[in-house]
Amino acid sequence: MDWILEPWPWYVAGPLITLTMALLLFLGKNFGMSSNLRTLCTMCGAGSTCDFFCFDWRSQKWNLLIMVGAVLGGFIAFNFLSVNQVPQLNDEVVTQLHTMGFESAGKTYVPTELFGDGAFTSVKTIAILIIGGFLVGFGARYAGGCTSGHAISGLSNLQLPSLIAVVGFFVGGLIMVHLLFPLIF
Repeated sequence: MDWILEPWPWYVAGPLITLTMALLLFLGKNFGMSSNLRTLCTMCGAGSTCDFFCFDWRSQKWNLLIMVGAVLGGFIAFNFLSVNQVPQLNDEVVTQLHTMGFESAGKTYVPTELFGDGAFTSVKTIAILIIGGFLVGFGARYAGGCTSGHAISGLSNLQLPSLIAVVGFFVGGLIMVHLLFPLIF
């Protein structure tokens, strides 16, 4: 039973994702987390003010269940399954992170400077979370979906816009890590 507590190798997780996507395609469903925001807004009555929210949200109950499962799974994984796990980071990366103020780098699963109890006492951290959340939400809406929707569902449907979006996500991630992250921290 210890195998379930460890990260699964790509040759197990990959085929499981493929099997899930094949099942969704067979059932005529599209996977994506950002579409749940539209569903939640529709459930709260946004359809009375905007035509975009006028659709049968009950047809998306299955996707809401996936969203709840992802949140619950993340909570369980973080609080119960990753207690003793620390990612293996290159010593040079750890040194760079330490110079940027991340003293927990290489010692914890996530940086406590951003995700610890004291994170919300810093105005800078709160600003980063609010601006980052806005940019992620805007980007997901502007791109017509989020990373999971485009990279998993869109690419499995061989959609060119999803390929363009995934390339954009990758380039954006490289720019963030190599240019913006050192400036922010």
